[in-house]
Amino acid sequence: MKKSKFSEGQIVTALRQVDAGAPIPEVTRSLGISEATYYVWRKKYGQMAVAEIRRLRLLEEENRKLKQFVADLTLDKVILQEVLTKKP
Repeated sequence: MKKSKFSEGQIVTALRQVDAGAPIPEVTRSLGISEATYYVWRKKYGQMAVAEIRRLRLLEEENRKLKQFVADLTLDKVILQEVLTKKP
């Protein structure tokens, strides 16, 4: 997963600016992002606070690491099973 160059605070600030009435093109232009990125942020983070977004990112990173760990262990298990079945 690609790490965002924007902090949780910047994302929340952008979402709140639009909620306060700022035009979306103006906010996205000032941040140097596309409107599509803004809508992805709005869909993903919605009404979350900075702490909630930070926690979500940490949990997503931990989940990614755990999935990789399970995949590695599964591969090791398959290899070991193949070695055991080939012994005479």
